[in-house]
Order: sequence, then structure tokens, then C-alpha cells
Amino acid sequence: MQGVDNSIANVALPHIQGSLSASQDTVTWVLTSYIVTAAIAMPLSGWLATRFGIKSIFLISIGGFTLASALCGSAASLTQLVFYRGLQGVCGAGLVPLAQSVLFQINPPERHGQAMAVFGTGAMVGPIMGPTLGGWLTAQYNWRWVFYINVPVGLLATIGLLVFLRESRPAHRDPFDFFGFAALSLGIGALQMLLDRGELKDWFSSTEIWIEAALAGLGFYLVAVHTATAGARSFLSRELLRNRTYVAGTLMMFLVGVILSATSALLPTMMQALMGYPVFTTGLAMTPRGFGTMIAMFLVARFVDRVDLRLIILVGLALMLASLWQMMGFSLTMGEDPILLSGLLQGLGLGCTAVPLNLIALSNLPHSIMTQGTALRSLMRNLGGSLGISILESQLAENAQTVHARLIEQLRPDNPLTHGPYLGAPFSLTNPTGIAALGAEVTRQATMVAYIDDFLLMAIVVLACLPLLLLVRLPPAQAAAAG
Repeated sequence: MQGVDNSIANVALPHIQGSLSASQDTVTWVLTSYIVTAAIAMPLSGWLATRFGIKSIFLISIGGFTLASALCGSAASLTQLVFYRGLQGVCGAGLVPLAQSVLFQINPPERHGQAMAVFGTGAMVGPIMGPTLGGWLTAQYNWRWVFYINVPVGLLATIGLLVFLRESRPAHRDPFDFFGFAALSLGIGALQMLLDRGELKDWFSSTEIWIEAALAGLGFYLVAVHTATAGARSFLSRELLRNRTYVAGTLMMFLVGVILSATSALLPTMMQALMGYPVFTTGLAMTPRGFGTMIAMFLVARFVDRVDLRLIILVGLALMLASLWQMMGFSLTMGEDPILLSGLLQGLGLGCTAVPLNLIALSNLPHSIMTQGTALRSLMRNLGGSLGISILESQLAENAQTVHARLIEQLRPDNPLTHGPYLGAPFSLTNPTGIAALGAEVTRQATMVAYIDDFLLMAIVVLACLPLLLLVRLPPAQAAAAG
């Protein structure tokens, strides 16, 4: 449900705007408040679990997330909704890293692959299914149910944790590094604000974006200097940063986050704006990605102890490249089949990549920093998604304008291809109706070309993952088996 809530409110945003009488500029804070607070709170979950125990923090996180979801559904004004969404982000930030940490601790090493496959099914399918579920709930009921849906699931999870999870008190309690946390929060919060509001504010033509960029740079600079000089007292463990396999796996997860989130953001708008798909049909067309991810994860769980994890990751990257190559051939005249097939291929690729990446990066970490390691990986995946969406949406707008300008250069009365049977009805260069129809069609064609350019850029991101495979080592259990 935490993964679903990253994207479920997007499709309901126009309904929220109308219901709460909000402007387009202010209603986006419903999304921004959740993203920013979750990003800031996520690194804190590792220290809290070390200090107070995983079970206690896990229960507080789920309880707070469930309560905040109910409050979001009952919000009577935009101010209340933004505040409750921020609270939901704070409480939900620790759910993914705490769940991963628990699964690694309660399962022996030989079952880590199966545990990560089950976990990854929810973590990867949640963001994919968010728009589908949100569109259906909004269409059938109203936008408040995109938040109320969390309540029964949260109550069930709380009861399950109380009954089945045993409390494990930490052997030592690290002091809280307030300066390190404050600097990291400043950098992450400012960066997320920049990425989320950059397109709305026309990027660096806005004073707000310049301020956020300066604050982000200052925050990350202070984190780097403080981590290098504070030693064991640093908020970020230096042992994590010295682990080459963990760093390489985390960077790969960052890049995979770009593909996961960017595709979920680009495809629905392409299908609705350019091809006229209804909201619910658009959601259904996205479901093969979720099915592909689930199928791949269950297959990987069966072979994870018998096949080199790096080979599985390579197969996953190849499948993602194949899907993006097919997406680069999309056109305005195609049917649903290319969208469904490319989504299935990409889901298979994501499923083959997520589980081995988690195992490679986390299996050789000591339990004392496991929760911090999972929190930092989840944060990097979310940052990758935010960065990917911001860059690709910006490139989409700029490339559409560029291609549009090049296309209309040829639409002149002295061009023989604009006369006679070549142009055809309803297009014309002589009457206002025909000119308007021609302008709309040029805009559609230019936007489609811009989407294809984005898919090409995403393929380059996948290729950038390949050299990082050379830096990773096998988990201890698999390396021993190979030996």
C-alpha cells in the first residue's frame, strides 16, 4: 500500500482540485508533501529501528500510515489534505526498509532469495498498479476512497505484526547525529522540491528553483564533509559507503527507479492525450507490467540459488532494453498489442532485476546496519524515480516544441505537398477550420516523436547499468556454493 500511494493520487488529482476548489498550482502540493516528507524521513527509520527496536517502529509506522490515510480521506480543505499527506509520508517512509530488514533477519541466508521475491512482488507491483486502482476507485466511488482503501489493509498488517513478529532489542544504541540528519534532510528535501516543482516553475527561470538548487547543493556538501570527518558518529554509516557491492547495487537500483517511475508517468498520459483511451482502459493497459513483474519474481525465486545473480540481472536488463526498443517504434496508428507486449517485457525485466539487486547489495551487510542499508536503497530508488520523471517530462515538453517547429516549417503554400490530394480533409491551409485541424494534428505528431525520444533516453539509462555489473560480487552463500 505504501508503493501504491506513491502514484494512486495522481489520477484523482483533477477530482480533488474540483472538490476542494483548489488551483492547479496549489493542488500539486497533495503529491509534493507526501514525496518530500517520505524522502526526508526514510533515512531516519534506520536509526530509529536501531535505537528503539524494529517491532516498535514498525507498528508506529503502520499505525500512523493507516490513521493518516483515514484523515486524508476525510479532509475538508486543501490545507488539511496537504498536512495529512505529509504525515502519511513521514509514517510510510519506513515501511519498505523495515519490511526488507525483517525479512532478511527472520529468514536464513538460503531463503533470502524467496523472501525477496515475495517482498518484491508488492514493492514493484504497488507503484505499477497505483494508477489503475486509483482510476477505478475514483470512477466508481470518489477520490476519498483512494485513501480509505489503506485502512483495512493497515489494520490487518498491524494485527499480524502484533501476533507474529517478536521484539528484538538492539545490542547497542547509537547516539543521534542531529547535524548529519539535518544536512541530509536539507539536501533531500530541497532536491525533491526542485524535481517536483521544476517543470511547473519553468526550471531555472524561477527564483524558487535557484534557491532550492542552492539549498540541495549545500545540504549534500555538508553531508559529504560531515560523513568524511565525523567517523563512527556520522548519521550515514561509513561502512555502507566502503562496501563496493552495496554502492554498485544501490546505483543500479537508482537507475532502475528511473525506468520504473518514468514509464508509469509517461505511458498513461500518452494513451489518454494522444490516443483517446479512457482512464480505466489506460489502467488496464498498464496491468501487463505488473503481471510480468510477478511472473519474473516467482521464476527468479526458484533459480536464485542455482544461477549466478549477475546473469539474472543481465537477462533483466536485456528484457528492459527489448521493451524500450519496441516502444521506440510506437505510432499514433497502432493498436493496443504493442503497448501490452512492451509492458509485459518490461515487467519481466524489472522482476528479474529487483530481487538479485537486493540480494547482492544487502546479503553481506552486518545486521547492525541492515535497516540503514535498506532505507538508503529505498531512498535512492525513490530519488531515481523523481529525477527520471522530472528530466523526461521536461525533455518531452522541449522536444515536442522543437519537432513542432520543424514540422510547420514545411507547411507553406509554396510547398506542392500541401495542395491537391496530398493533404486531404479535414486539413487545409486556406480556411480556419482546416488550419486548426492541421495544427492539432501536427501537435499530436510532434508529441509522439517526443515520447519516442524519451524512450530512447530510457534505453540509454538501461545501458548505463551494464558497467556497474562488473563491480558487484556474489553474496557469501552463493559465492561459497560456486566455489
